[in-house]
Amino acid sequence: MAATAITASVRYTSRGTTKIYWVATIANYLSPSRGELNAGTDLSPQLMDSSGWTVSTNQLDAPDMSTRFTSKIPGAITADDSSLTMYASKNGVDARALMPQDAVGYIVILFGGDNTGAGKMDVWPVTVGSVAKQLAVQGDAPDTLVISYSPTNVPGQNIAIP
Repeated sequence: MAATAITASVRYTSRGTTKIYWVATIANYLSPSRGELNAGTDLSPQLMDSSGWTVSTNQLDAPDMSTRFTSKIPGAITADDSSLTMYASKNGVDARALMPQDAVGYIVILFGGDNTGAGKMDVWPVTVGSVAKQLAVQGDAPDTLVISYSPTNVPGQNIAIP
């Protein structure tokens, strides 16, 4: 008998569907409420690019004397350097006012959109590390802000959207 096939995914592209929110306060980031999400700010309309937002585990060698094979065990959990690239505004009224350096809050990534009960989200407790202004000197792209974030705890992953 053959193995059971994995459930088919509903394929999508992040562009036009995934939402990214900045939420200043969440009582329990592993289970945010609908009210807390609604109190956040949807960054998606001004978001040009995203980088990082992944968790990895260092692998540790765990040899023993009974075999020549060296097994591995999971070690420290780390997060990749993470940032969002946002469009800059000529008048300075943009993401730098919402998320200045050293601001503490949460980046909430709602994969496939903000669909109550039908989607999953990750919640990243963060501190804003820096807000870098990127000038498009060639004039072939809009000016942007690269906002880097320092994760302050293990993110809540694959949380049901309330």
